[in-house]
Amino acid sequence: MGDLDQIRRYLASEGILMSFNGPFRHSIIEELGKAVRRHLEAEAVRKSAMADVFTVFIEAAQNVAAYAAQGHWTGPERAQAETGVLVIGRRGDRYLVRCGNYVRSQDTPGLLARLDALAGMAPADLKALYKERLHAEVPPGALGAGLGLIRMARTASAPLSYSVAAEDAGLEFFSLTVTV
Repeated sequence: MGDLDQIRRYLASEGILMSFNGPFRHSIIEELGKAVRRHLEAEAVRKSAMADVFTVFIEAAQNVAAYAAQGHWTGPERAQAETGVLVIGRRGDRYLVRCGNYVRSQDTPGLLARLDALAGMAPADLKALYKERLHAEVPPGALGAGLGLIRMARTASAPLSYSVAAEDAGLEFFSLTVTV
């Protein structure tokens, strides 16, 4: 691990306010949520921006935890699946909430297709889709109705952006950026 001052300088130069790297379990998400709220309050962030950042943080963290909780992980894959990264930063007058986690390569195409579809939707269409999914049955084998990604897209001030980096053993590291 490098010099801590170098890490601190890097975080400051990138506008990073908070970061977490480790297992995303519900108890940790709860504590991180409290820390996020306190940090934003200390920064005197306007209430509407604070609510938006907090909403995106919760949705992103829950997505990582829910994906890791699926029963198909075994051995060392399980530890990787539970590990995620969450970063909250500021760029100009906007906040960036970035999260990343390992996903199975076979799950990536469906995820990217959903994100691409959301990116092409107008706010009214996102609202209609949200209402539709809210009242729809969850498809068999799905983690949920996909409301978290839709909620993040609705809250964002720009289209959601993502990247995928190939890892080993059929895993990829998926990163999502939400601008609020």
